Amino acid sequence: MTEVRAEIDALDRAIVALLADRLHFIGEAARIKPQRAMVRDEARIEDVIAKVRAAATTSGIEPDFIEPLYRDLVERSIAHELALFDQRHGIKPSR
Repeated sequence: MTEVRAEIDALDRAIVALLADRLHFIGEAARIKPQRAMVRDEARIEDVIAKVRAAATTSGIEPDFIEPLYRDLVERSIAHELALFDQRHGIKPSR
């Protein structure tokens, strides 16, 4: 069991590193997009979900397991991008 847990821990570190890379590019998107309304792109969201479902199938993972994880990741990414966009453009957070 110790070896299995060590492998899981190593995978978790790799996943966190990949998420950090993903957030870097979310930051780049916030920098590039000229309008706040462009942050949420429903067509792009569904494209991402379709791609990760396909990748899950290819990897032998049930797509219904992956989809809610990615929907949450995408929503959190959008919230992060909005915060960065607002910060960059001096928009105060609404209460």
